Amino acid sequence: MLQDNPLLAQLKQQLRESLPVKEGVVRATTKNFGFLEVSDKESHFISPPLMKKLLNGDRISAVIREVDAKTQAEPETLLEAGLQNFVGRVKRFKNRLQIVPDLPLFKDGLKAKAVNGIDDKALADGDWVQATLVQHALKDEQFLVEVTAVIAKATDPEAPWLVVLARHNLPTAAPLSEFSEQQATTPRSDLTAVPFFTIDSSSTQDMDDAIAITQTTTGWQLKVAVADPDAYIPAGSALDQIAAERLFTTYLPGRNIPMLPRQLADELCSLHPNQPRPALVLTLNIQQDGTIEPDFRFELATICSQARFDYTQVSDYLEGSGSWQPESSLMAEQLQQLSALAKARQQWRKTHAIVFPDKPDYRFDLNAGHQVVAIHAEQRRIANLMVEEAMIAANQSAGRYLASQPGFGLFNTHSGFDSSKLNPLNELLSKFDAPVLGDALTELSGFCQLRRWLDQLPSAYLDTRIRRFQAYATVSTTPAAHFGLGAEYYATWTSPIRKYSDLVNQRLIKATLLQTATEPPAAELAKRLAEQRKIQRRAERDIADWLYCQFLSTAQADGQCFTGEVQDINRTGVRLRLLENGAQGFLALSELGVPADSLSTNWEEGRCYQGDNIMLELGQQLQVQISEINPDSQTINLKLPAASADL
Repeated sequence: MLQDNPLLAQLKQQLRESLPVKEGVVRATTKNFGFLEVSDKESHFISPPLMKKLLNGDRISAVIREVDAKTQAEPETLLEAGLQNFVGRVKRFKNRLQIVPDLPLFKDGLKAKAVNGIDDKALADGDWVQATLVQHALKDEQFLVEVTAVIAKATDPEAPWLVVLARHNLPTAAPLSEFSEQQATTPRSDLTAVPFFTIDSSSTQDMDDAIAITQTTTGWQLKVAVADPDAYIPAGSALDQIAAERLFTTYLPGRNIPMLPRQLADELCSLHPNQPRPALVLTLNIQQDGTIEPDFRFELATICSQARFDYTQVSDYLEGSGSWQPESSLMAEQLQQLSALAKARQQWRKTHAIVFPDKPDYRFDLNAGHQVVAIHAEQRRIANLMVEEAMIAANQSAGRYLASQPGFGLFNTHSGFDSSKLNPLNELLSKFDAPVLGDALTELSGFCQLRRWLDQLPSAYLDTRIRRFQAYATVSTTPAAHFGLGAEYYATWTSPIRKYSDLVNQRLIKATLLQTATEPPAAELAKRLAEQRKIQRRAERDIADWLYCQFLSTAQADGQCFTGEVQDINRTGVRLRLLENGAQGFLALSELGVPADSLSTNWEEGRCYQGDNIMLELGQQLQVQISEINPDSQTINLKLPAASADL
């Protein structure tokens, strides 16, 4: 009877209206309760019954009530759902369709229905789908999602790739847009007699740069020829708009999805040997000590690569192993001279700029069934160094050219350290008697000097620790330095088949050469390039995590040991990178084999202490084994070998 009392209801409403209302984001936990995060310093408890009407990431308004001296949030209004369009897996409950979102902290299925002609009954447990949230329990009393597309069956061996591409909204195939095979009529020099050559992996088809080198009395003359897809793709055309939307060729282990149609990327524009190709050519003069002379020049030309070389074969040849030899003495001489130039440039950059320590690239070896049969840690060898140094010199020259000629372009920039973190960075560096402090850290020369000093330290601890203070690399339409490369300006143009920014920079260089009108690239394009680059890296990391879990399951069963390098330390454990294969794993503090009450961690210091003694720190290496692999979350948990449990 009291429940129907209008006066009591009115009093309750008045009481509720007197309570504060806060807006924030819902953060779920693995224990069914959650929190309303109002700010970095303010959060309020949400009870398990109320969490049943919420999803992780929801933005809501809630009444804040105090219960037993603690604040609790009572959700009122949904402002923005934390789940909208997503990838998920089918889960049947009493033969009714449910979808479990492929996101952290989502473990329960949401009621679902199929649309777009999708057969509900054909969807089986574990199938991957795309779905959209159409009803939210806080607003509509129940959750409901619509299945809008089927990504892959649970048994499809290509599921990892298809799911990762869908997760990051990346294309799954090359564009099919039509284009003219007729080149644009542009005046070009005839450089078909110049003995250009390419060095790539044996599987590469989209070869967009070729090199020719001649020894001079003072050093070398280097020519870098780059494919000219603009000859086939007018700015603003339908195909150009597709490339501007994709921005990059997507490279994943086992496959690539090109930015351009394969007929262009792998054939008409690719610098295959003995095939005339339109190109943009840069000529550089480099002194014996590695100094680039200022009189470089660009020109439009037709070139004809005369040889295609493989990284491994060239490295074996120059390092004196293997039986492979260049087909001609001319090419042998060019390879020898390019090797000498690369070493000179490396030494120059070590002295005057920055050369980061070499780290291996990890290559997945897949069989016909898309299963990983091996992971190879490939050290950077002399052939990689040769191409890398040529391209760095070419991109630095393009940066200088665009900065001085039109005064704009798409510049790869890096400001060194985050300006908001300079005070704590100075405090840290002063403790280690660093030679660079204060305002010098904001200057390119000071950043380079600090990097060179860090490379001489016996431990990687400080180097690893100060990465947290560094700014992110970005893309700018105005000239700016790239501290991470030690370059005053850096504008890439050597991969126009694979990167839209390089195609744009090429067009600007061409327009300057032809003395035609140019306009600065839109700031929005620069922003999208930086964002899309991050998405590409996340996709590559996601598929790698998936493949690592697949491959390392046998290592778990065999008790294989790995060398792990400490990447991060937090209050629950240590994140390590396995040096043999590049996989990331987590070592819980409980696995260290010491009493928990004797351990403490300091994230800012990047150290784990046992009492007053340093037990683990950033950059440290230790032997680990795999204790558990979770294929659903693609995570790897580690443990110490029995003999090492007493760290």
